[in-house]
Amino acid sequence: MKYTQLGRTGLKVSRLVLGTMNFGPQTDEATSHAIMDAALDAGLNFFDTANVYGWGENKGRTETIIGNWFAKGGDRRDKVVLATKVYGNMARDGEAWPNHDKLSALNIRRAVDASLKRLQTDHIDLYQFHHIDRRTPFEEIWQAVDVLVQQGKILYVGSSNFPGYKIAQANEVAARRGGTIGLVSEQCLYNLAERRAEMEVIPAAQEYGLGVIPWSPLHGGLLGGVIRKEAEGGRRASGRAADALADTAIRERIQAYEDLLGKHGLEPGETALAWLLTRPGVTGPIVGPRTVEQLESAIRAVGLELGDEVLAGLDEIFPGPGPSPEAFAW
Repeated sequence: MKYTQLGRTGLKVSRLVLGTMNFGPQTDEATSHAIMDAALDAGLNFFDTANVYGWGENKGRTETIIGNWFAKGGDRRDKVVLATKVYGNMARDGEAWPNHDKLSALNIRRAVDASLKRLQTDHIDLYQFHHIDRRTPFEEIWQAVDVLVQQGKILYVGSSNFPGYKIAQANEVAARRGGTIGLVSEQCLYNLAERRAEMEVIPAAQEYGLGVIPWSPLHGGLLGGVIRKEAEGGRRASGRAADALADTAIRERIQAYEDLLGKHGLEPGETALAWLLTRPGVTGPIVGPRTVEQLESAIRAVGLELGDEVLAGLDEIFPGPGPSPEAFAW
């Protein structure tokens, strides 16, 4: 495994992030524990979750699965850089109640304590805002964060799904307050097929020293060799990937992508991850394996070197938006 610093911090994290969203809804607890054990064995130390994972009536279930794994001991918690998120409403479905979601000081305090209990730990290494809160001022948010840092309940704070201007606003308010380090990471949708983050989000993150953590690196499976798998009689595309392939132009692009990689003997999913690891500002993409075998495939991407011909071919198939503001202004 390779490691890097998380943004401008002194925190050292693996170049892959273990995403846990499938733990509970699609992967049972025993398999989830096996995946986390395999991740540690491979040197992957950065685990990402969220308080709402488990979804519906099972919100919080994923954090509970991770907490039960930590409780097994063996220095599991000490070896993991643990990231979770706050924003979504944690009240039971149909019983939503004011102040049980978003980023008010009250909900942040409530959510941290609930996550710590489910995770069976005394601190969260990276506490992330899952979405912007248009009604809560950053002065209030940072005041709540400062208290939690002083209490030792959280160490660093990151954002997720923030536009560039909100990254700037958050860190400018933090700078004016003094004594607050501000956001240190941004978790955003970013992959070969979805490069709009290059317009504003990633430049803002780099300007303010945030590590970029891409989610959905395979774009819902679209970049994982979906056409080849269909042809071989394997698992058919579903969800976002199936919807995308219904568009003839997108299907032709994905076919060109798979043809290019086939020419060079490369696996599509591993290549999509390896490409992200070449991108400026990227700390590491989030991988969400449902099985240990899928985790092993993702880990191989860390050692995969993409040649100039492959990188040029990928840019031709999936051109980025170009630098900002030139991409939209000139």
